[in-house]
Amino acid sequence: MTDAKQDPSKIRNIAIIAHVDHGKTTLVDGLLKQSQIFRGNQAEMTQDLIMDSGDQERERGITITAKVTAVQHGDYRINIIDTPGHADFSGEVERTLNMADGCLLIVDAQEGPMPQTKFVLGKALAYELKPIVIINKIDKSGSRIKEVEDEISNLFLELAVHEDQLHYPVYYAVGRNGKAWSTAPNNFDEEGDLAVIFDAIIEHIPAPKVELDKPFQMLVTALSWDNFKGKYAIGRVVRGSIKPGDQVTLCKKDGSQTKAKIDNVYMSHGLSRFEVPEGVAGDIVQLTGVSEAQIGETVADVDNPEALPVMEVEAPTLKIYIGPNTSPFKGMEGEFTTSRQIGERLNRELETNVSLKVEEQGIGFLVSGRGELHLSVLIESMRREGYEIEVGRPQVVTKEEDGKTLEPVEELIIEVPAEHVGTVQMELGSRRAMIKEQFASPKGVTKLVYELPTRALLGLRNILMTSTKGTIVMNSLMIDYRPISAPLQQLRNGVIIAFETGTTTPYSLQMVEERGISYVGPGEKVYAGQIVGLNKRQEDMEMNVCKAKHLTNMRSSSSDGVVQLTPPTIFSLEECIDFIENDELLEVTPKSLRLRKRELDANLRKRQAK
Repeated sequence: MTDAKQDPSKIRNIAIIAHVDHGKTTLVDGLLKQSQIFRGNQAEMTQDLIMDSGDQERERGITITAKVTAVQHGDYRINIIDTPGHADFSGEVERTLNMADGCLLIVDAQEGPMPQTKFVLGKALAYELKPIVIINKIDKSGSRIKEVEDEISNLFLELAVHEDQLHYPVYYAVGRNGKAWSTAPNNFDEEGDLAVIFDAIIEHIPAPKVELDKPFQMLVTALSWDNFKGKYAIGRVVRGSIKPGDQVTLCKKDGSQTKAKIDNVYMSHGLSRFEVPEGVAGDIVQLTGVSEAQIGETVADVDNPEALPVMEVEAPTLKIYIGPNTSPFKGMEGEFTTSRQIGERLNRELETNVSLKVEEQGIGFLVSGRGELHLSVLIESMRREGYEIEVGRPQVVTKEEDGKTLEPVEELIIEVPAEHVGTVQMELGSRRAMIKEQFASPKGVTKLVYELPTRALLGLRNILMTSTKGTIVMNSLMIDYRPISAPLQQLRNGVIIAFETGTTTPYSLQMVEERGISYVGPGEKVYAGQIVGLNKRQEDMEMNVCKAKHLTNMRSSSSDGVVQLTPPTIFSLEECIDFIENDELLEVTPKSLRLRKRELDANLRKRQAK
């Protein structure tokens, strides 16, 4: 294990930042494996995405929460902060960057800088982190190293806070193979490993600036929890040192102060934590004993309780209603069904999810976050934990300024094969998106850059995925707030609604298929007001999907033949959230996703429509 009392000059704190899917977590895997922190026979040596430990992270193939690990390279202790690459989880990036002194910016050699690259680099340079650029995936067939270097250079020119930041080292990597070079290799089979990256971190990233002789101070940047020790407050020691048994003051966000006693001091090593006799300024430590600590609060010396500035995280852009299930099937599939249980779960989420906001609305809650993915990950987590909830259509979070209502506007970058460009342009035209750039790459892919309100993005991904046969790549980033524009017309057709509660029959579903697309199969239980299909027309339509074919003495059941049905369309959680309109809800249970009308009674719906 590493030396417990670390010399601050031999500490390096580095954040790994990149756009989603540019190979950031794969490179961290390589750094962990090549630092010899695992024995040769440990399971981690054969694993991918070692740091992505959550179920949803592994299933979706993305990093959702920032994580801290540490490796030893010679005499140097390198703390590595793996951050998410998706814009919806940028709150995770913002809260962890202040623990680092430098950053590894990883850019795909084919795609080049993307929207999230710009966002995370802008934040890193604002924190005055020293950057090292790694051009990854240089073995891709569409690799364009020279052009990407120029694009990165232009990005630095646009974002640099001062001139020193325009001078940065560039390295080249095939992260999947665990190889990196200081100059672009002619042959990817050339000998290479990630030692060059370790050496670059030690050479280019400054040691933390420390004040060892001053009273202890630490900003809580992350929280962890286990059944053995309870809550761990994680952060970088800004000054002084901390030992088990020390008395500290917790400076709360509201200005109040509470006393606490440190039970244990831990540090990271690979995927595990180990106890140390002392944590020193500049290092990242995990403290137990401060059970009331929240992210953004300061743990300080008991005699000098000075609070550090509270972290500012950018405001949410989308809000969604989450409340207890009110359908006729409520309580049949979930363990936690009451408003109180849902409220307690959301309050627990607020402890670690810094860019989330929750306010009460009737029996439910209005939950605000950074985007549809940010909110759907929370809903999916609750669903897996046994919660039964209903979810409304996402709405944009507006703000008032100088008597005007402002709404968030996004930059949308689309890459799509040339044959689908017309379809994409037509759809975005109907959503009043403004095209800023369009250019074709040699590989037959066209890149389109648009600006459009966040609300015009709702439901867009599903439509474009279908119309481009799944070939589209979309990325967006919130860029500004602008005066709210005219409302968009409904872009979706009407729905087919179940007329009564019962079990669906093949005979009645055959009639649904004649009028549109079916969302339920035969033998499924449905209730009056549930959405069972999509109409070919703009208006909603009610149908009895539980009706059986009546038999007469002229017809026997055997002579009817077998009904041939097209398999129903099954939506994922994100697709369901994208689909619903303002007068509709999504019922989410551990076993089912059901689309429904907000008002289940057909007569009341008709009155409300008038």
